Amino acid sequence: MRKRVDAVESMVRRRGGIIRSRELKAAGAATHDIAAAVRAGLLVRERRVWLVVPDADAQLRWAAREGVVLSCVTAAKRLGLWVLEEHAPHVACHPHAGRVAVAGAVLHRHTPLVPRTPGMLIDPIHNVLQAVARCQPHEAALAVWDSALNKGLTDKAALERLPWHGQARCLLEETDPFRDSGLETFVFRRLTWLRVPIHSQAWLFGHRVDALIGERLVLQIDGAHHVGPQRAQDVAHDAELMLRGYHVIRVTYHQVVGRWPEVQDQILLAIAQGLHRAV
Repeated sequence: MRKRVDAVESMVRRRGGIIRSRELKAAGAATHDIAAAVRAGLLVRERRVWLVVPDADAQLRWAAREGVVLSCVTAAKRLGLWVLEEHAPHVACHPHAGRVAVAGAVLHRHTPLVPRTPGMLIDPIHNVLQAVARCQPHEAALAVWDSALNKGLTDKAALERLPWHGQARCLLEETDPFRDSGLETFVFRRLTWLRVPIHSQAWLFGHRVDALIGERLVLQIDGAHHVGPQRAQDVAHDAELMLRGYHVIRVTYHQVVGRWPEVQDQILLAIAQGLHRAV
């Protein structure tokens, strides 16, 4: 009996620690063994529909309990995409799901682009991008879309085959897989009006630079956690670039996000002085 109960727990863990009761039974678990696992504290029921191990992912367990799907910036962050901010969890449900009230969360109630399979707790990537486009300001949304392409979670051809609406259509036209972070997305979008070529992720003397403006002006953008050996390596590369006739402007996450006019003034002053041109 104990072996069968342990086997049931192992089945749930192999499914990520959380599974619908009917799926567990369909996989071969007997009803009485499931009940025994619950009595032994190896499994916990959520909403009578789900079975979870006690140490299951807290966010997924919460979504199962509330009857929603993690989506928008919450799901994007879980996927490792660049997200500007996430003050509250973002979840989704079908528009005809009836009364769904999730305290402290942002609820997205619209028809998903990709149908959600029963038992899904995290939206597929294209539904995530759809929710982001409907929810986030343009720059923040574009950063998530760029990040999804950069990480290979989708591609431009796949996006173009889907029936996007509203802001998503604009995002589709602007998104670029070569932007390495949301900070680069912000910078490039804010400088598109300049009549100066801007190259993303240019390769110079053995290292990539975030942006090459014109022929000689380099813009480097440090992330929020840019410290340690990486920082030392980048400073050394900055020195090499300057010795080879380049001018380097290095800015931080907080400058790009919260003090952009100062960054823009530096770039414009450098261009006015001709520092973007080859001598």
